[in-house]
Amino acid sequence: MSHSAHHQDDISETPLVSNGFLVRATAVVALLAALTLVISIGGRWLGARVSLAGNTDSKAPVTITIGRDTLRLPENVLRFPSQRRDGLLERADLYLTWPEMQGYANEHRARFDDVSQSAGLIFLQISQGTMSRDMSGRFEPIYSHLLDGDPVPYQNGMILHRLRADAGYADEVLLTAPRKDGSEYVVRCVLPATPALQSSGDCQRDIRIGNDLSVLYRFSSRHLPDWDHIDAAIRQFVETRLVSRSATGR
Repeated sequence: MSHSAHHQDDISETPLVSNGFLVRATAVVALLAALTLVISIGGRWLGARVSLAGNTDSKAPVTITIGRDTLRLPENVLRFPSQRRDGLLERADLYLTWPEMQGYANEHRARFDDVSQSAGLIFLQISQGTMSRDMSGRFEPIYSHLLDGDPVPYQNGMILHRLRADAGYADEVLLTAPRKDGSEYVVRCVLPATPALQSSGDCQRDIRIGNDLSVLYRFSSRHLPDWDHIDAAIRQFVETRLVSRSATGR
């Protein structure tokens, strides 16, 4: 057999893909598969962390003391991670779904994550009271002297009072309504021109609870028809979470 024939046989018997190449290719494929898995798992974890954006669905109890009152609250109602710890706090910032009165949970996540749906939330700020009267108690000695013009009927049994331009309340109005116990419900609101402009902070009111807690809460003006239910629900929510309820009450 000629030299050229031997050479031709050598060429024909040489594998098109070497064993070394196959090993390297297999290793690369395995590495890519591993990276894909890591990215997939990491992406889901990161996505979950990003979607939580500081929220937590943990209901582990946190015991906090504000002034002379102690509250036991689930972590998922506290807005800020720095407040989800036992101990003394100057204030506690909460958010709750309405009407469920629940903290952050997966089934309600859209209300917490999507600003356009935040009107379905009520925001609370609990602190030690610095005034002897709550908003209802301040109507006669303070607000009644700041009114401008005659009151006009509003929805759901409420009365609308306009405040003087120099009173320092910008575009706010005062809404009042008689309550069953004879006291007056009072809330300050910025009433939007159209329903599309309603936000989660249109209205605000503060009440006294416990020994000397002041509970300031904000809610959307779209929920004004439920003013009495919201007020009662917030009072019940806070009162039932006081560690010592001996000094609570209205």
